[in-house]
Amino acid sequence: MDHRERRRHGPVLPGVLVALVLAGLVLLRDPGSNGARLRELLGTEERRAEAVTVPAGPGAYRFAATQPGSDKPVSWNPCEDVEYVVNPAGAPAHWRAMVERSVATVAAATGLRFSYEGETDDRNFTDRIGALGRAAPVLIGWADEDEVEELAGDVAGVGGAAYLETPGRWSYSTGMVVLDTAVFTELPADGDSYDDPDTRALDLQTAILDHELGHVVGLAHVESREELMYADNLGRTSFGAGDLQGLARLGAAPCA
Repeated sequence: MDHRERRRHGPVLPGVLVALVLAGLVLLRDPGSNGARLRELLGTEERRAEAVTVPAGPGAYRFAATQPGSDKPVSWNPCEDVEYVVNPAGAPAHWRAMVERSVATVAAATGLRFSYEGETDDRNFTDRIGALGRAAPVLIGWADEDEVEELAGDVAGVGGAAYLETPGRWSYSTGMVVLDTAVFTELPADGDSYDDPDTRALDLQTAILDHELGHVVGLAHVESREELMYADNLGRTSFGAGDLQGLARLGAAPCA
């Protein structure tokens, strides 16, 4: 298999991702946290989608970050939509169907609800929180190593999220995925349509995006080759048993 189907070293480690996404802003205090806490105390917050039952059985998963003094994961607020935008510059022609499919896969595995906010010309992959602490939507886009140096070498994509330090619980508030344009150019759509089940290249492209969105919702790399979140997984095209367990636990977090 051509190593560029998933570049050999895979996406960079989650710790690097956090530094890339929002260096210095990971622990920013949320200016709107008092209102959120009031809604929680009044019992007015409800999940946006039904929680997913954690699958039984063996499997490996690891969280990118945990709550202070706890092994519980930092996660997105399941009582709010995860908003995202797409910058299609440099993307393959089938980018829309690929993104929709990947987002639907992660939503089904977590029980989080995603909201597509449209296309954007935003290319700020490094600072997703404004001066007043307002988080921008998750950004999905394509670039090369000249624009995003973390894509240098055998890296097919970079993904991650940043969390806000709110009283009692930390929650992810924004994130990004940037995919290597060259990788997606070298994996052309070789089927009649995106939904052709025999289109191996498209499955591999979607797996790369699935992997990066796994980082966005809070998963880190694991050592097991049976999982899609294994850093150097060259051939797997779907989440493994451990991946699905971790994703379900991330989505089962209480409202923030």
